[in-house]
Amino acid sequence: MQQSFSVSDQPLKVFLCHGSEDKPTVRELYYRLLASGVKPWLDEENLLPGQDWRYEIAKAVRESNIVIVCLSRTSVSKAGFVQKEIKYALDVADEKPEGSIFLIPARLEECSLPDRLSGRQWVDIFQKNGFERLLKSLQTYIGQ
Repeated sequence: MQQSFSVSDQPLKVFLCHGSEDKPTVRELYYRLLASGVKPWLDEENLLPGQDWRYEIAKAVRESNIVIVCLSRTSVSKAGFVQKEIKYALDVADEKPEGSIFLIPARLEECSLPDRLSGRQWVDIFQKNGFERLLKSLQTYIGQ
């Protein structure tokens, strides 16, 4: 039986924050979440030609129920827009009630967590039960 991932009769909206070098792994995560009944947001699937991508990404983060920050050895050490996305997601998270789940660090491989995310429990997507643990966290959000 498939779990129900809906909030107020709407599918749970999950933004996938990631570096471009992690696109293949994040794309796989996108499709697994979609198959689980979640409404994930991924730039290559949701951005349309001609849209202002910076505006649309910020809007998607604000409108999401959850932001999953996908981390790899490369993404945690590179400068660029992914760092801005993480900072923006943290700013939005600061507006949420204390103790609520909004931002979930998801390690795609063994890597260190950036200092700014170190206070949050992460999930290791690459581990055997990682995806199931992520789904459990999403289910917990629904029960909040």
